[in-house]
Parts: sequence; C-alpha cells; structure tokens
Amino acid sequence: MPTRVELGVWRSFLRAHARITRVLEAELIAEQRLSLAAYDVLVQLAEAPSMRMRMTELADAVLLSRSGVTRLVDRLERAGLVGRERADGDGRGIVAVLTPLGAERLRSASTTHLAGVAEHFGESFGPGELEAFGRTCDRLAADDVFP
Repeated sequence: MPTRVELGVWRSFLRAHARITRVLEAELIAEQRLSLAAYDVLVQLAEAPSMRMRMTELADAVLLSRSGVTRLVDRLERAGLVGRERADGDGRGIVAVLTPLGAERLRSASTTHLAGVAEHFGESFGPGELEAFGRTCDRLAADDVFP
C-alpha cells in the first residue's frame, strides 16, 4: 500500500496533469480548432520515418485504444490532414500518412501548443527542478520499470 505521502504526491501529479492538459486542449481548440489528441497524432506522424506509422504503432504512441485512434484518424482523414495506405509487404496492415495540409496545420498549431507548454508547464519550475522532474518521469516511463 502507498504511504500517505506517496498517495498525496500521486494525486497531486494527477491533478497537475489534468489541469495542464485541459488548459492546453482549450487553447488549441480556441485558437486552432484542433484537439490535443489530434495534435499529438500529427506530431507523431511528423516525427516518424517518411511521416507514416502503422495504425497499431500510432495508437501506442498517442496512448489511445486502436478503435480510438481509428476514429480520430477517420476525422483527420476527412479534414485532409492524414491519409491511409496499405503497409508495404503486408496486405492487411494500414499506415497513417501525414499529408502536406496536415504538416502545414501542425506548423500553425505548434505555435499555440508550444507557447502553452512553456507558460503552463515550463515556467512552473525553479532552477534545477525541471531537469530533476524530467529524470524522474524518464525513469517512470522506462520500458523496464514495469513488466
């Protein structure tokens, strides 16, 4: 069982994540008419080799279920921001592909999102705190931490 301190810090971490996520999402929607999840899909595709990812890998990268990422990619495809193609060498596999319009939309939305990250997250840390927090998060996110 967690200690009172561990449980308190855990709850504080969850509240902080929820608050920052809500603020960043609200800014993206208000200024760019783009959800945070949609922004994340565009970022993942932009950073992927050849700007394409298998749908299963994309779902893992954006922390959505396979059906959730499918619905989101459906909406992004209708908006012309993402396309779908058959995976090379695999007749059943589907890859999501960032379109030129999607790349342009991402560039525009990045201005809003990155300014929000700096303001609502980065500015909350004192000297040395951000690096220490980053190391802790890296340790928690490492694949070998939890089997």
